[in-house]
Amino acid sequence: MIARNYIFAVLGICLVAGIDAASAQAPTRVGEAAVVKNEVLRVAASSTSQINVGDGLLRDEVVRTGLDSATRLVMADSTNLSLGPNATLKLDRTVFDDEHHYRDIAVRLTSGTFRFVTGNSEKAAYKITTPLATIGVRGTELDIRSLRGQTIVYLLGGAASVCTLAFDCIQLTLPGDTAVITSSGGKTTIKKTNNSPWTFAKTCGAAAGLCSTTQYADATPTVIPAVDDGSDPTGMLCGR
Repeated sequence: MIARNYIFAVLGICLVAGIDAASAQAPTRVGEAAVVKNEVLRVAASSTSQINVGDGLLRDEVVRTGLDSATRLVMADSTNLSLGPNATLKLDRTVFDDEHHYRDIAVRLTSGTFRFVTGNSEKAAYKITTPLATIGVRGTELDIRSLRGQTIVYLLGGAASVCTLAFDCIQLTLPGDTAVITSSGGKTTIKKTNNSPWTFAKTCGAAAGLCSTTQYADATPTVIPAVDDGSDPTGMLCGR
């Protein structure tokens, strides 16, 4: 009886260890694609693959749109991110508080045009960066354009703090407030205006639903069927 109980205990430990190992190795799904027009790619090392509507987004993933392309991504906390043509972003960091709230979410907008609408997480959890700026948000809708030598941040609603990499900051508090950061000749300047030279509004017609917002709970995740590779489905075998 003692030997039998010992065997069951060992097998139980193996099962838990196997589940923990699988969980540690499985990539974290942090959102999905709600709208896809033409070429929208996930970039991993030297390979790329097309993203389709319903495909999951993974932590530390790079997403890139092609010419005449656009996409809207919905994060697990219902943050909505729209990308115009020739845009690149990286989901730098995502730390969950629970299934639909982030403790920490960092998004790097490398190049292109974007519309960013915060979701259900605490506003201090969000950090948006471009090559020239860091952006803190407080219940915010923003249009952002990141080009070589210039970043434009246009406030649609809420409030945001926009800073240069040297921590020269301005506050956007009213709809229409705009920060323009320019880098030229080794010098970076930031100014505030109420007459923005650009907004994402003209891009909204590029694809149906591109500038809509939806809750992540409304999305239908793509289910990938399991593959029978001959492994033990119960996970009760250890040391293989």
